[in-house]
Amino acid sequence: MLARILSISLIIWLNLVNVNAFSQSLPLDSSYTVEEPSRYLLLDKGLQFRITKAINSMYDFNFPVAEHDFAVLAYQYPDHPLPDFLMALGYWWRIEVDVTNEKYDDIFIQYLDRAIEKAEEIYDEDETNKEAAFFLAAGYGFQSRLYSERKSWTKAAWSGKNALKYMELSRGEEEFNPELLLGDALFNYFSVWIPEHYPLLRPVLALFPKGSKELGLQQLEQVAANAFYTRVEAQYFLFRLYASEEKKPYEALRISEYLHSKFPNNPYFHRSYARHLYTVGRWPESLAQSLEILERIDAKQVGYEANSGRYASFYVAEYNRRIGDMVTAKRYYEKTVAYGEESESQESGYYLHALVQLGKIEMDAGNKKLAKKYFKEVKRYAKRKHPAHKEAREFIKKNKL
Repeated sequence: MLARILSISLIIWLNLVNVNAFSQSLPLDSSYTVEEPSRYLLLDKGLQFRITKAINSMYDFNFPVAEHDFAVLAYQYPDHPLPDFLMALGYWWRIEVDVTNEKYDDIFIQYLDRAIEKAEEIYDEDETNKEAAFFLAAGYGFQSRLYSERKSWTKAAWSGKNALKYMELSRGEEEFNPELLLGDALFNYFSVWIPEHYPLLRPVLALFPKGSKELGLQQLEQVAANAFYTRVEAQYFLFRLYASEEKKPYEALRISEYLHSKFPNNPYFHRSYARHLYTVGRWPESLAQSLEILERIDAKQVGYEANSGRYASFYVAEYNRRIGDMVTAKRYYEKTVAYGEESESQESGYYLHALVQLGKIEMDAGNKKLAKKYFKEVKRYAKRKHPAHKEAREFIKKNKL
């Protein structure tokens, strides 16, 4: 656990960049030329407009369109790290939907390696090139992020160390500042959050500058409102922090609603929107979104899989339980369990709570044997301190199962 948190303490500072564009769209055309190119490709306004459609397609899980345009970009700029980095981002979002799925790991790392290699060649020729340092920091940061998910702590720490090195070297170009602010925002927030939750790490964090959660949130809002390349990444962190740590569910809903409206086919944003609707008590709307998610899973829409199904089935089950339709509630609790097992998420709260509710439903129906089976499954997968484990123990004791 200590190794993991040490790694995370680096990674949260190092997840520097995710490319996003949200303004006007112009088609990516191989015949298009920039009249006055910037020294740095990232600061080329013409290019920013040209890749907007491709990047929006990537976030909306239309990968064929995005990757076609990224391939054109690679043809135009064969020695620049940007095209490979964008291809890697597309695979990161495939991973993000269900981080337990490792099928995209190798190709994600391959594209990052290529982006890093090209950035290193530029940097070796000119160590004042801030753009090269920027891509090196971003590339190593994303590698560290994946390796931490895979519990490859040595690789995560090595990549994190490199990312930190190049992050510092990428500073100093004023036009990059809105993008680099994301790293500062995450550091400010988590440098306070980590010692609050993991006191053993206080001596380690004491070696770093003092942060501020309030400043970190302000900076994230700044990036989310003003940055070009890191906008979506900042919004992603904001709605997660508002939903869990800051206990501001309406703020989380505000951001996830915007992201879902902007990228309606992104399953991560879709299920987050359904979740935040459920959290604030807008249950009919959560029900509608959840049923749509389940329909998309049945239709085998790209990115919609068992992990999203576990969320959506649970919200549908809960809605029907609240209105007293226990037949439908039971069916969707069963789907929650099935999706949880398919995605190997038996320790998740939704899976465990679905088992508890199924046990109660069977108990009310006089099926004590089946009810006991469900509660035993809860005790099998839940940690003893988990509320579901306690509820299962007490129910078994009270009803002498």
